[in-house]
Amino acid sequence: MMNRRTFTASLLSAVPVAGALGTKGFAQDLRKITFVQPSPSAINSFPVFVAIGEGYFADEGLDVTVEAINGSGAVLQALSAGQAHFGRPGPGPLIAARSRDVDAVHIYNVAARSNFGIAVPEDSDIQNVEELRGKVIGTGTADGAEVGFARNVMTGAGMKEGEDYTFLTVGDGGPATAAFLNGEIDAYSASTADTAILNQRGMAVRDITPAEFGRFFGNGIATMADTIANDRELVEAWSRAFARGHAFALDDANREDVLKHLADGNPQEGEDKEFQSALFDAVRSKTIAADPSNGLGWYPAEVWQEWQDALVAGGEIPGPLDDLSAAWTNEFAAIGNEAASK
Repeated sequence: MMNRRTFTASLLSAVPVAGALGTKGFAQDLRKITFVQPSPSAINSFPVFVAIGEGYFADEGLDVTVEAINGSGAVLQALSAGQAHFGRPGPGPLIAARSRDVDAVHIYNVAARSNFGIAVPEDSDIQNVEELRGKVIGTGTADGAEVGFARNVMTGAGMKEGEDYTFLTVGDGGPATAAFLNGEIDAYSASTADTAILNQRGMAVRDITPAEFGRFFGNGIATMADTIANDRELVEAWSRAFARGHAFALDDANREDVLKHLADGNPQEGEDKEFQSALFDAVRSKTIAADPSNGLGWYPAEVWQEWQDALVAGGEIPGPLDDLSAAWTNEFAAIGNEAASK
């Protein structure tokens, strides 16, 4: 069984979303596939929900079920167990999984700019990460992408987990707010969405992450190497639909339709229209690479190397992978971009 996070009925767990949202085609004529995401947010996976709502997956003969589970580690477990076809894990957890012979592959760089940061309360005396020495950093999950990102930042500051600082898994949203208010944590490794939610809940925070860590891309679309080898048509179909959804959402002329699709995906996020719109803007901005010349979803090889170096330095993996280039590919982003440009 997958380790599912507890969530409200607004989440589409084990629901064939494409059919539920009335996309083109008939569900009985489509191939049913499962996508797993590391949190309940539809906004964080907005290209999926837009591609569902606009019928792009149905155009490719796919009926997509969306499930939310607890963090990138669980996403990779679901993929390796054959319980899902595609997922959205972070690069750190994927490299760590590959060091344990989990043959997962990133195929589309969704968070092309870092969608994580280390935040402290607005009124905290802490001004930079060096001042987190001896402190407790909260995380939403025990093994999610936010953990690897924070460890990377702290390693860059010359600090080692367990000796110079500690992590404490506190959850996100309300539990994270409570952890701050109760003094359990001094900082929080948060995604763009997490930070927005904390601020919305009245827990004003500010980001103290050094600017140079913005190049570390975040969660992307992954599948298993066996799926690429044995079911390539599926991976190409997914990539075309996903990239079309991504491109559609980047066009402000489509904004009203996009926000409706996201509210259909998670009605709770759509209850506060102003917050939904602001959060979408924040998340969407992180999906556009600093250098857009290669199109959407493109991975820079040099940052994969930096991710691996940080994981080795932080002790998350015993040493470099035999073939880091096998952890990712840009071929399906290219296929997706071609479809999105038509």
